[in-house]
Amino acid sequence: MTAKSEKFTPAQLAQISILVDAPAGALRALAQGGKKINLAGGKVLFEPGDIANHVYFVKSGVLGAFHRAVDGELELLGYIRSGEPVGEMAFLGAVAHASAIYALRDAQLVKISRPVFDKLVAKYPALLRALAGKMVERMRSNRHSKANERSQPKVFAMLASSPTIDCQHLARELAKKLTNLGKTITVIGPDAATNSLDWFDQQEQIYDVVFLYTPIADNDWFRLCMRQADRLWVIGRADAVPSNPLLPVENSPARAMRMIDVILLHHPNERTISTGQDWKQAAGADRIFHWRTGNQQDVGRIARTAAGRSVGLVLSGGGARAYAHIGAVRALREAKIPIDFCGGTSMGAIIAANVAMGWDDEQIEACIYQAFVTSNPVDDYILPVVSLTGGTKVKRRLERYFGDTQIENMELPFFCLSSNLTSGRSSIHRLGLLRQALGASIALPGILPPVVIDDQVHVDGGVLNNFPVDVMQDSHRGPVLGVDVTRVRGLEAKPFVDPPGFFKWVWKYGFREPPPIASVLMRSATLATSNLDVRRSHADILILPEMEDVDLRDWKAFDKSTEAGYIATVKALEAGLLDELS
Repeated sequence: MTAKSEKFTPAQLAQISILVDAPAGALRALAQGGKKINLAGGKVLFEPGDIANHVYFVKSGVLGAFHRAVDGELELLGYIRSGEPVGEMAFLGAVAHASAIYALRDAQLVKISRPVFDKLVAKYPALLRALAGKMVERMRSNRHSKANERSQPKVFAMLASSPTIDCQHLARELAKKLTNLGKTITVIGPDAATNSLDWFDQQEQIYDVVFLYTPIADNDWFRLCMRQADRLWVIGRADAVPSNPLLPVENSPARAMRMIDVILLHHPNERTISTGQDWKQAAGADRIFHWRTGNQQDVGRIARTAAGRSVGLVLSGGGARAYAHIGAVRALREAKIPIDFCGGTSMGAIIAANVAMGWDDEQIEACIYQAFVTSNPVDDYILPVVSLTGGTKVKRRLERYFGDTQIENMELPFFCLSSNLTSGRSSIHRLGLLRQALGASIALPGILPPVVIDDQVHVDGGVLNNFPVDVMQDSHRGPVLGVDVTRVRGLEAKPFVDPPGFFKWVWKYGFREPPPIASVLMRSATLATSNLDVRRSHADILILPEMEDVDLRDWKAFDKSTEAGYIATVKALEAGLLDELS
């Protein structure tokens, strides 16, 4: 951070929106007691744990608030734009800062110390009321709500990786969808290269979404786009192989913070020679979207993402109870509710993967019915060494239905969770072989053998996080819709009173009837509900199917469970809970 001795004038401070109604005397006092701070793009203003001895107001530029996500990555919480205060919550509460603040573009701020602030509010209490009002507004609106649209990205740089890609045309296609969403859009190309930075700031203030388009090139316009964007969109072609690294070294905060997406174009009759993972690695991207020429669903998904209106669907684990997710998805589709991102844990991950593959309702029902209902997938019992079952049946069924599909090549952005026993943390699977990730996500400890990935031992994701709403929040900035089937009835005591020995059990029931230990292990592995109410509260819309009489191992309860999920979702629709998503 570079601090200079010059100060803002009262007239300049009056241009900061939160100070626009401040008395002239207050502005003069601020000009005299405040310090002008120039913060270069990419530089940190303060870190979590830093003592909040100052409050700041943004005169120009854009800052970002960050936290550490579940997987340890630095994750953007929201944008702080011109006219807004920075660090006011910790400052007024006299506590340490909870988030890291970085400049996403070159920024100018006024810095006010506590002694100066105390003198100002004693004489001009309206300043404190304005600041408190902004703080209350931020506390009331989470980062997904429409009330907090200022925290959404506004400026997107569309970077063409090939001269055959017409980014201007793509931007205009997106603009049509965004207009239907009630957004105002401007599309800016190289002709604007000579305009001042103030002009670009004005465009950002006038329009809801700004698209800058440029080829990846060694010129001033490309560099300006890299520095000016809230988010970088690298546009690639599936019939081309990206150079690695794809982006030249530039002083771009968006790139440094990995606020990069790949939009991979698929044209009819083309020969796909690269994968989503190739492009994500080459661009250093966080997410990948697939845009099939002429597919309006793909255009709508990307437009909703730009508008902060994308819908993220989270499906909990719950054994056979997770069949309810199938009914919920069917009801959402009938109501024309879009699903733009999806993820889940354990059986919820299996069904979310079906959705992310782009399968219709019949395909999903056929897959799950044949894989889990026709015959029990976890009845290949063995003398236990690492598990009660060999896991062969589950492995074969995952291979049959998902083959060699890679997660990054799926139609929708997808994730699933497993519990990493090596690191002691949840692992988020966003890349790689889908069936391997799903196998890890459903590997109930003691029931199915653990899955080893890169020398790490993974078991069922529900052990640590059975309802990963928090992961979805970190995946996109639109509303999160969660379907949770976690709650189940407790175990009956009778089977555990004077239980028979192993061989006596086998003599009486054979190997097709699971011994009581299976119920104990499955129930114990899915009992991680200590933070369940907190996780549920993070969902913008929560659906809780009613099926108290369905157990985790009721693999035959397909019709009952799917109907429960359908009915619960229809009730939510009739109550208007999902109106904002349609």
